[in-house]
Amino acid sequence: MPTAEVAKERLWSANFIKVNVANFLLFFAFYLLMPLLPLYLSDTFHATKDVIGAVLSGYTVAALLARPFSGYLVDSFPRKQVLMVCFFLFFVFFAGYLAAGTLLLFGIVRTLHGAPFGALTVANSTMAIDVLPSSRRSEGIGYYGLSNNLAMATGPTVAIYLYNYVGSFEVLFVLALLIAGAGMLVDATLRVKPRPIVAGARHLSLDRFFLTIGWRLFLTMVAFGFSYGVLSTYLAIYGKETMGITGGTGTFFLLLAAGLMLSRFQGASALRKGRITHNASMGMLVSLVGYTLFVSAPGYWGYYGAAILIGLGNGHLWPAYQNMFINLATNDQRGTANSTLLVSWDVGIGLGVVIGGVVAEHMGYASAFWCSVLVNLAGVTGYFTASRGHYLRHRLR
Repeated sequence: MPTAEVAKERLWSANFIKVNVANFLLFFAFYLLMPLLPLYLSDTFHATKDVIGAVLSGYTVAALLARPFSGYLVDSFPRKQVLMVCFFLFFVFFAGYLAAGTLLLFGIVRTLHGAPFGALTVANSTMAIDVLPSSRRSEGIGYYGLSNNLAMATGPTVAIYLYNYVGSFEVLFVLALLIAGAGMLVDATLRVKPRPIVAGARHLSLDRFFLTIGWRLFLTMVAFGFSYGVLSTYLAIYGKETMGITGGTGTFFLLLAAGLMLSRFQGASALRKGRITHNASMGMLVSLVGYTLFVSAPGYWGYYGAAILIGLGNGHLWPAYQNMFINLATNDQRGTANSTLLVSWDVGIGLGVVIGGVVAEHMGYASAFWCSVLVNLAGVTGYFTASRGHYLRHRLR
């Protein structure tokens, strides 16, 4: 499409602004509780570390299990209806935290809450793609990710400030409930045309739950998720025990979020021009340098420099990969494409947490981080030797 014609198509429509605001609010509600739940379980129920880990991991497992089915539902039924049901369930489960009077009940509520969260992230991102003009979809997906990054940067900060000020977990639970409710109300105002259900869309088959043509991209994203899983889980203890850095975890993630946001603006022009594989290539290479710097140069410069580089790299990588998954899918597989991408990241993070912990237990944290670098390198190699060419040959848009 000519550049002048593309410019006429409006990116920031009312619907696109609404799905971004709703996405920010749902992730803000999520990140508002995440940093303080371990402390809540310890102080309120006197839970041990292993019990805390088991209780909190249930959320991730439920989200992972829900995503393939939510992709099918989003593709097979009216998307706004699916979106609103998922958002309502996500909203109402926050009230369950206030009602949970025992550790067992809290664990059940927390685990069940992961399912609507996993489904909601698929439904809302698919709705965002639907309301974008096709000529600016690549660019719009990049900007859509900013709402996640802003929530990740501000949610934990607000949570810690509020808790230090009021000293009440109940206040945080109520605030998260209200914020999730606000996001639900914003999505309720979306005005979208009914999408015709494609004949045969409800037929059950593997490609209704998993974008089979994207399996090469799936495997490389698993490798990238693995590296981030090791980093995000063992960052604080590695920094303290190996680098002597205490209290720097918050600054690390703030710099990482800043890198993520900066990369969205840097990459917008390339995405607008359709240079999707360029952004993916640049993102994974910058991330690889960041992970390598983190473990090879222990100290403040390596520690915080890696945060910025990994943020910049992942910020380029994510929207590029989402575009590639979408471009491999037919229009009635957008939900499946989104869920496949999210599942690949979740699987990678889960494997990074488990395998990284085993390696750290037997060989030390430095070895675990070197392992994450090697797995990341394997993902980069797989992309350039197999995934990139396969995508270019089979893309539909």
